[in-house]
Amino acid sequence: MGLMSKILGESGSRDLGDYAELDVGDADSTVHDAAMEVYIAEIADQQDALEIKDAVYDGHLVVADITRLRTEDKTTEHIVEDLRQVAEEVGGDIVKKGEDQLIVTPAGVRISREKLGSQ
Repeated sequence: MGLMSKILGESGSRDLGDYAELDVGDADSTVHDAAMEVYIAEIADQQDALEIKDAVYDGHLVVADITRLRTEDKTTEHIVEDLRQVAEEVGGDIVKKGEDQLIVTPAGVRISREKLGSQ
């Protein structure tokens, strides 16, 4: 099971109960005034893409599960192209990881196309 599968799970909807708070010891676990947040999303239709676009325009990173989209559907192509344009407009980045995930970043965040440890 890959890292993203551990984050997003294999399939189905996710809610707050699917995430566990980790004990970070004595460190202050409350982040104040964070410049960027990481959102986990599912894309099933165009409306879901609008929320992702808003988040990226607001400077946040989004990891989106696209398993509910049909891979050969014109709507899927349109959604991916819309998100690619948003990433380009804001100076961010976008990658499709496998057949089930998109990662869209805001300005100033580039996604490496190399896996750690593969150098």
